[in-house]
Amino acid sequence: MQADSKLIWRNLINTKMKFNWNPDLYDNKHDFVFKFGEEIVKLLSPQKGETIIDIGCGTGDLTKMISDQCGKVIGIDNSNEMIQTAQKKYPEISFIHADAKDYQLDDKFDAVFSNAVLHWITQADIMIRNANRHLKIGGRYVVEFGGKGCNYSIINTLKKQLDKDNLDYPSIESMLYFPSISEYSNLLENNGFEVNLALLFDRPTELKGGFDGLNDFIEMFLNWLFKYASDSDKSATIKRSIDKLKPQIFNGTSWIADYRRIRIVAHKKNDIN
Repeated sequence: MQADSKLIWRNLINTKMKFNWNPDLYDNKHDFVFKFGEEIVKLLSPQKGETIIDIGCGTGDLTKMISDQCGKVIGIDNSNEMIQTAQKKYPEISFIHADAKDYQLDDKFDAVFSNAVLHWITQADIMIRNANRHLKIGGRYVVEFGGKGCNYSIINTLKKQLDKDNLDYPSIESMLYFPSISEYSNLLENNGFEVNLALLFDRPTELKGGFDGLNDFIEMFLNWLFKYASDSDKSATIKRSIDKLKPQIFNGTSWIADYRRIRIVAHKKNDIN
Protein backbone atom coordinates (compact mmCIF):
# COMPACT_ATOMS: atom_id res chain seq x y z
CA MET A 1 0.00 0.00 0.00
CA GLN A 2 1.42 3.43 -0.92
CA ALA A 3 2.22 5.87 1.89
CA ASP A 4 -0.58 8.35 1.05
CA SER A 5 -3.28 5.69 0.79
CA LYS A 6 -2.04 4.09 4.03
CA LEU A 7 -2.38 7.43 5.82
CA ILE A 8 -5.89 7.95 4.47
CA TRP A 9 -6.91 4.46 5.59
CA ARG A 10 -5.43 4.97 9.06
CA ASN A 11 -7.27 8.29 9.47
CA LEU A 12 -10.53 6.61 8.41
CA ILE A 13 -10.04 3.95 11.06
CA ASN A 14 -9.28 6.60 13.68
CA THR A 15 -12.46 8.55 12.98
CA LYS A 16 -14.59 5.43 13.43
CA MET A 17 -12.68 3.95 16.38
CA LYS A 18 -14.82 3.09 19.39
CA PHE A 19 -13.30 3.09 22.85
CA ASN A 20 -14.63 0.17 24.88
CA TRP A 21 -14.91 0.95 28.59
CA ASN A 22 -14.60 -1.50 31.47
CA PRO A 23 -17.25 -0.51 34.05
CA ASP A 24 -15.89 -2.81 36.78
CA LEU A 25 -12.34 -1.45 36.47
CA TYR A 26 -13.78 2.06 36.35
CA ASP A 27 -15.77 1.63 39.57
CA ASN A 28 -13.20 -0.40 41.50
CA LYS A 29 -9.91 1.29 40.62
CA HIS A 30 -10.83 4.76 39.36
CA ASP A 31 -13.50 5.95 41.77
CA PHE A 32 -11.50 9.18 42.20
CA VAL A 33 -13.33 10.34 39.05
CA PHE A 34 -16.62 10.18 40.95
CA LYS A 35 -15.20 11.60 44.19
CA PHE A 36 -13.66 14.65 42.53
CA GLY A 37 -16.94 15.13 40.67
CA GLU A 38 -18.83 15.71 43.91
CA GLU A 39 -17.32 19.20 44.03
CA ILE A 40 -18.72 19.96 40.58
CA VAL A 41 -22.18 18.84 41.66
CA LYS A 42 -21.96 21.41 44.46
CA LEU A 43 -21.03 24.04 41.88
CA LEU A 44 -24.02 22.96 39.77
CA SER A 45 -26.23 23.36 42.84
CA PRO A 46 -29.26 21.36 41.58
CA GLN A 47 -32.60 22.72 42.76
CA LYS A 48 -35.87 20.90 43.34
CA GLY A 49 -37.98 20.82 40.22
CA GLU A 50 -35.08 21.41 37.83
CA THR A 51 -34.36 19.13 34.89
CA ILE A 52 -30.72 18.35 34.16
CA ILE A 53 -28.69 16.42 31.57
CA ASP A 54 -25.57 14.57 32.73
CA ILE A 55 -23.28 14.17 29.71
CA GLY A 56 -20.92 11.21 29.98
CA CYS A 57 -22.66 9.81 33.05
CA GLY A 58 -20.49 6.68 33.23
CA THR A 59 -21.83 4.22 35.77
CA GLY A 60 -24.27 6.79 37.14
CA ASP A 61 -23.01 7.73 40.61
CA LEU A 62 -23.01 11.49 40.04
CA THR A 63 -26.26 11.20 38.08
CA LYS A 64 -27.81 9.66 41.17
CA MET A 65 -26.45 12.44 43.38
CA ILE A 66 -27.95 15.08 41.09
CA SER A 67 -31.25 13.20 40.90
CA ASP A 68 -31.54 13.13 44.69
CA GLN A 69 -31.33 16.92 44.72
CA CYS A 70 -33.36 17.98 41.68
CA GLY A 71 -35.76 15.14 40.97
CA LYS A 72 -35.29 14.71 37.22
CA VAL A 73 -32.01 14.00 35.48
CA ILE A 74 -31.17 12.12 32.29
CA GLY A 75 -27.79 10.41 32.03
CA ILE A 76 -26.22 10.15 28.59
CA ASP A 77 -23.14 8.12 27.67
CA ASN A 78 -21.63 6.87 24.44
CA SER A 79 -20.56 3.60 26.09
CA ASN A 80 -23.26 0.96 26.09
CA GLU A 81 -21.29 -0.94 28.76
CA MET A 82 -21.43 2.06 31.09
CA ILE A 83 -25.12 2.72 30.42
CA GLN A 84 -26.06 -0.88 31.15
CA THR A 85 -24.18 -0.77 34.45
CA ALA A 86 -25.72 2.58 35.41
CA GLN A 87 -29.24 1.35 34.66
CA LYS A 88 -28.72 -1.73 36.83
CA LYS A 89 -27.39 0.37 39.70
CA TYR A 90 -30.07 3.06 39.49
CA PRO A 91 -33.16 1.70 37.70
CA GLU A 92 -35.25 4.68 38.78
CA ILE A 93 -33.17 7.07 36.61
CA SER A 94 -33.39 7.46 32.84
CA PHE A 95 -30.13 6.58 31.08
CA ILE A 96 -29.64 6.87 27.33
CA HIS A 97 -26.97 5.33 25.16
CA ALA A 98 -26.14 8.25 22.85
CA ASP A 99 -23.37 10.50 21.58
CA ALA A 100 -23.03 13.91 23.24
CA LYS A 101 -22.75 15.49 19.80
CA ASP A 102 -26.12 14.34 18.46
CA TYR A 103 -28.50 13.14 21.19
CA GLN A 104 -32.02 14.46 20.68
CA LEU A 105 -34.45 15.05 23.53
CA ASP A 106 -37.84 16.74 23.25
CA ASP A 107 -37.58 18.95 26.33
CA LYS A 108 -35.55 22.07 27.18
CA PHE A 109 -33.47 21.65 30.34
CA ASP A 110 -32.33 23.89 33.20
CA ALA A 111 -28.74 22.68 33.14
CA VAL A 112 -26.17 20.57 31.32
CA PHE A 113 -23.58 18.95 33.59
CA SER A 114 -20.47 16.94 32.78
CA ASN A 115 -17.53 15.65 34.80
CA ALA A 116 -14.28 14.16 33.47
CA VAL A 117 -15.70 13.45 30.02
CA LEU A 118 -15.44 16.30 27.54
CA HIS A 119 -11.74 15.73 26.84
CA TRP A 120 -12.93 12.60 24.98
CA ILE A 121 -15.04 14.72 22.60
CA THR A 122 -12.69 16.12 19.97
CA GLN A 123 -15.47 17.90 18.05
CA ALA A 124 -16.22 20.21 20.95
CA ASP A 125 -18.02 22.85 18.88
CA ILE A 126 -20.63 20.32 17.69
CA MET A 127 -21.18 19.09 21.25
CA ILE A 128 -21.56 22.65 22.58
CA ARG A 129 -24.13 23.53 19.90
CA ASN A 130 -26.13 20.45 20.82
CA ALA A 131 -26.01 21.44 24.50
CA ASN A 132 -27.29 24.89 23.54
CA ARG A 133 -30.25 23.38 21.67
CA HIS A 134 -31.27 21.45 24.80
CA LEU A 135 -31.04 24.34 27.28
CA LYS A 136 -33.56 26.96 28.25
CA ILE A 137 -32.48 30.59 27.90
CA GLY A 138 -30.42 31.26 31.02
CA GLY A 139 -29.76 27.55 31.47
CA ARG A 140 -26.50 26.55 33.13
CA TYR A 141 -23.56 24.74 31.53
CA VAL A 142 -21.37 23.36 34.34
CA VAL A 143 -18.48 21.13 33.34
CA GLU A 144 -15.03 19.95 34.36
CA PHE A 145 -12.61 17.90 32.27
CA GLY A 146 -8.98 17.55 31.26
CA GLY A 147 -7.35 20.85 30.38
CA LYS A 148 -4.20 21.86 28.52
CA GLY A 149 -1.23 19.75 29.64
CA CYS A 150 -3.31 17.05 31.35
CA ASN A 151 -1.39 13.79 31.92
CA TYR A 152 1.46 15.13 29.82
CA SER A 153 4.14 12.98 31.49
CA ILE A 154 2.26 9.71 30.99
CA ILE A 155 0.99 10.36 27.47
CA ASN A 156 4.26 11.84 26.20
CA THR A 157 6.32 8.97 27.62
CA LEU A 158 4.04 6.36 26.05
CA LYS A 159 4.10 8.20 22.72
CA LYS A 160 7.90 8.41 22.70
CA GLN A 161 8.23 4.73 23.59
CA LEU A 162 5.79 3.71 20.85
CA ASP A 163 7.86 5.71 18.38
CA LYS A 164 11.08 4.17 19.68
CA ASP A 165 9.58 0.68 19.39
CA ASN A 166 8.45 1.52 15.83
CA LEU A 167 4.81 0.81 16.65
CA ASP A 168 1.93 2.49 14.85
CA TYR A 169 -0.78 4.16 16.98
CA PRO A 170 -3.78 6.49 16.60
CA SER A 171 -3.02 10.18 16.84
CA ILE A 172 -3.47 11.69 20.28
CA GLU A 173 -5.64 14.42 18.76
CA SER A 174 -8.03 11.86 17.29
CA MET A 175 -8.99 10.74 20.81
CA LEU A 176 -8.18 13.51 23.31
CA TYR A 177 -9.01 17.21 23.50
CA PHE A 178 -7.22 19.22 26.19
CA PRO A 179 -8.02 22.91 25.51
CA SER A 180 -6.80 26.10 27.13
CA ILE A 181 -9.22 28.42 28.95
CA SER A 182 -9.27 30.92 26.09
CA GLU A 183 -9.87 28.26 23.44
CA TYR A 184 -12.81 26.69 25.23
CA SER A 185 -14.30 30.00 26.36
CA ASN A 186 -14.24 31.24 22.77
CA LEU A 187 -16.04 28.11 21.59
CA LEU A 188 -18.80 28.72 24.14
CA GLU A 189 -19.11 32.43 23.39
CA ASN A 190 -19.31 31.71 19.67
CA ASN A 191 -22.17 29.28 20.28
CA GLY A 192 -24.65 31.25 22.35
CA PHE A 193 -23.11 31.15 25.85
CA GLU A 194 -21.74 33.66 28.32
CA VAL A 195 -18.82 32.33 30.38
CA ASN A 196 -19.06 33.16 34.08
CA LEU A 197 -16.23 31.04 35.48
CA ALA A 198 -13.17 29.54 33.77
CA LEU A 199 -10.34 27.88 35.67
CA LEU A 200 -7.35 25.77 34.65
CA PHE A 201 -5.55 24.14 37.55
CA ASP A 202 -3.24 21.29 38.50
CA ARG A 203 -4.72 18.31 40.29
CA PRO A 204 -2.02 15.73 41.11
CA THR A 205 -3.99 12.49 41.46
CA GLU A 206 -2.94 9.34 43.30
CA LEU A 207 -3.68 6.19 41.32
CA LYS A 208 -5.06 3.31 43.35
CA GLY A 209 -3.40 -0.10 43.33
CA GLY A 210 0.12 0.58 44.53
CA PHE A 211 2.77 -0.15 41.91
CA ASP A 212 0.13 -1.65 39.60
CA GLY A 213 -1.83 1.59 39.64
CA LEU A 214 -0.20 3.07 36.55
CA ASN A 215 -0.67 -0.09 34.51
CA ASP A 216 -4.37 -0.13 35.53
CA PHE A 217 -4.65 3.53 34.51
CA ILE A 218 -3.15 2.86 31.09
CA GLU A 219 -5.46 -0.14 30.58
CA MET A 220 -8.49 1.96 31.56
CA PHE A 221 -7.86 5.25 29.79
CA LEU A 222 -5.05 4.83 27.25
CA ASN A 223 -5.57 1.30 25.96
CA TRP A 224 -6.60 2.75 22.58
CA LEU A 225 -2.97 3.73 21.93
CA PHE A 226 -2.25 0.04 21.35
CA LYS A 227 -5.00 -0.57 18.81
CA TYR A 228 -2.51 -1.69 16.17
CA ALA A 229 -0.03 -3.47 18.50
CA SER A 230 0.17 -7.15 19.35
CA ASP A 231 -0.35 -8.16 22.99
CA SER A 232 3.37 -8.88 23.41
CA ASP A 233 4.43 -5.55 21.87
CA LYS A 234 1.88 -3.74 24.00
CA SER A 235 3.12 -5.34 27.24
CA ALA A 236 6.74 -4.61 26.40
CA THR A 237 6.07 -0.96 25.51
CA ILE A 238 4.00 -0.35 28.64
CA LYS A 239 6.72 -1.93 30.82
CA ARG A 240 9.44 0.25 29.27
CA SER A 241 7.25 3.34 29.68
CA ILE A 242 6.53 2.54 33.32
CA ASP A 243 10.26 2.11 33.99
CA LYS A 244 10.92 5.56 32.51
CA LEU A 245 8.07 7.17 34.44
CA LYS A 246 9.05 5.73 37.81
CA PRO A 247 11.60 8.47 38.67
CA GLN A 248 9.10 11.14 37.59
CA ILE A 249 5.75 10.27 39.14
CA PHE A 250 6.21 7.33 41.57
CA ASN A 251 6.58 8.42 45.20
CA GLY A 252 7.65 5.04 46.58
CA THR A 253 4.15 3.75 47.29
CA SER A 254 1.84 5.28 44.65
CA TRP A 255 1.82 6.81 41.20
CA ILE A 256 0.82 10.48 41.07
CA ALA A 257 -0.76 11.35 37.72
CA ASP A 258 -0.20 14.91 36.52
CA TYR A 259 -3.82 15.79 36.00
CA ARG A 260 -4.78 19.31 34.91
CA ARG A 261 -8.44 20.26 34.92
CA ILE A 262 -10.46 22.95 33.22
CA ARG A 263 -13.61 24.03 35.04
CA ILE A 264 -16.30 26.07 33.29
CA VAL A 265 -19.58 27.64 34.34
CA ALA A 266 -21.54 29.33 31.57
CA HIS A 267 -25.11 30.38 30.89
CA LYS A 268 -27.04 30.21 27.65
CA LYS A 269 -27.67 33.71 26.31
CA ASN A 270 -29.41 32.93 23.05
CA ASP A 271 -30.47 30.18 20.67
CA ILE A 272 -28.28 29.30 17.72
CA ASN A 273 -29.21 28.08 14.26
